[in-house]
Amino acid sequence: MEELTGVERITNILKRHPVDRIGFFEHFWSDTQRVWTEQGHIQLGENLADHFDFDMELSWAFDMTADLDYEPEVLAETEETITRRNGNYATLKTHKLHDATPEHIDFLVKERGPWEEFIKPLLLPERRRINFAAYREAKERARKAGRFFAWSGVNVFEILKDVAGHEYMLMGMALDPDWVLDMAMTYAQLTVDLQEILFAEEGWPDGIWYYEDMGFKQHPFMSPKMYMSLIQPAHVLSVGFAKANHKPVIMHSCGYIEPLLPGMIEAGIDCLQVIEVKAGMDLLKLYREFGEAISFMGGIDVRKLYTNDPAEIDAELEAKIPTVMKNFGYVLHSDHSIPNTVNYQTFQYYIEKGLSLGTYK
Repeated sequence: MEELTGVERITNILKRHPVDRIGFFEHFWSDTQRVWTEQGHIQLGENLADHFDFDMELSWAFDMTADLDYEPEVLAETEETITRRNGNYATLKTHKLHDATPEHIDFLVKERGPWEEFIKPLLLPERRRINFAAYREAKERARKAGRFFAWSGVNVFEILKDVAGHEYMLMGMALDPDWVLDMAMTYAQLTVDLQEILFAEEGWPDGIWYYEDMGFKQHPFMSPKMYMSLIQPAHVLSVGFAKANHKPVIMHSCGYIEPLLPGMIEAGIDCLQVIEVKAGMDLLKLYREFGEAISFMGGIDVRKLYTNDPAEIDAELEAKIPTVMKNFGYVLHSDHSIPNTVNYQTFQYYIEKGLSLGTYK
């Protein structure tokens, strides 16, 4: 087969149609790019999709913050951390010296009342929620490079934890499920409404990418039954809008979410990403059970890259790629973002080895 462009390759992979090689895409912690830039491997501000010749490019174009006019308020600050109250009326502590998941401190929305009074009335499909220029520029950049271009953004579970926090959201699933369902459907409809505005003016992307972290170590945050009744209806709405317009959907989830995957497939996703090994996800097992229904991106244990040992990387790639590439439905990606403990030369070796193994003879 002749060499394909990125958009041709990813389009086929999401349909599990023949390709010349597996796809390639990656995420990085922001301090990784900073360190590699300081070391002289990457130019300041360089687009990593260009530098590493990714097959895909994403554009995060929406601001889903409830109160767009709220000025984030600094409540506490140390040399290492800063605590702010944001436009979701949520108080979060973030690290200043390195990338990390924010620590949840407090939330205004802990039950139905504050949601209905303070948050829901603000969730209007206003144009100022959309970064038209950033979407337009990324779309044109991907077109010129022949890359698959995807609109990207958070889906409802990921948004709800920003508004109510995991603890109150999950208690709500048990104690007031209608409230959680109302939040999920409200955000799903807002997402679709904003997509309709953006795509009508700037054109459709090649596909849709949703971030939706629904698991932690060895367990999803909810039972499959709760997923089906409270989150899946919102996935059916948001994913269904893309599918009705003949666009494939990639859904990211950190954590262990295998029990939820049948419901996610039923909702219409075409590809699961990131398949986190340390949380208990097993790429080979998922391929055996679901490889006829969806494609996969990820599942390569990033801890093997931490070692900066080619032999460790070889063993990881050789154990997985020859199997998961068999039905043409795989994109090379680590099982999480690449940290700055991974040497630039190690990452280059990983790309070359992975794509060599993943080239169809």
